[in-house]
Amino acid sequence: MAYDEYLADRIRGVLKERKVTYCELKMMGGLCIMVGEKMCCGILYNKKHASDLLMARIGPDKYENALKRPGCQPMDFTGRPMNGYVFITPEGFDMDKDLAYWMDLCLAFNPVAKSSKKKKKA
Repeated sequence: MAYDEYLADRIRGVLKERKVTYCELKMMGGLCIMVGEKMCCGILYNKKHASDLLMARIGPDKYENALKRPGCQPMDFTGRPMNGYVFITPEGFDMDKDLAYWMDLCLAFNPVAKSSKKKKKA
């Protein structure tokens, strides 16, 4: 199943409102939002939850407090939690103010986030 286009539009709206330049990458049936050539957030359909999850790259400093918010859980895409990344279920981003909260955390961390290493062409 593909990602929720309505949620993608909501994310685009927040980014536009904050005048953020971004690009989108479709990955593994989901959507990754890149800001400054770094992963900022994304949308991923989760079969276990039978719903879309918001993936937020918020950084290790905000990680523990974020897990206390409704709908927030460790991001365990690879089978083990990734520090600084969280998944948020729909209950945690249904309201516009909640989505804005998560987007603001992502955007605040983005300037200090490390970008992925570029693979060299052989």
